[in-house]
Amino acid sequence: MAKRKRREFSPLQAMVMKVLWERGESTVSEVQQQLKDERTFAHNTVATVLTRLVDDRVVAVRKIGRANTYRPTVAERAVKSTMVMGLVSRMFEGSPSALVHHLLSEGEIDPAELESLARLVGRSKKSDK
Repeated sequence: MAKRKRREFSPLQAMVMKVLWERGESTVSEVQQQLKDERTFAHNTVATVLTRLVDDRVVAVRKIGRANTYRPTVAERAVKSTMVMGLVSRMFEGSPSALVHHLLSEGEIDPAELESLARLVGRSKKSDK
């Protein structure tokens, strides 16, 4: 029986998915090269992560010549939404405002981001009318 599409990832899986979302399709070597900016991973490590993502049906693979090419089968936006709502559910008792309060009280939002958020909230209020 095939595994269900999972939308929460380990940190390394998230890094690999980000590369695939940015590039569209990539080989193991291309993903490995893109990850070098953050950290160097062995070819086999990247290949194993991609194989597991294929097993989880969030990445598709096709053979081109001698190399496998991988592409995401889930949208980045959908994954982000699921992961954020999972965080809100697990850590903030289902309250998105509790997450925002935490970020504000911990000083995690710089003034420019705060101004951008205020504009976004203002636009959201106008569109609800």
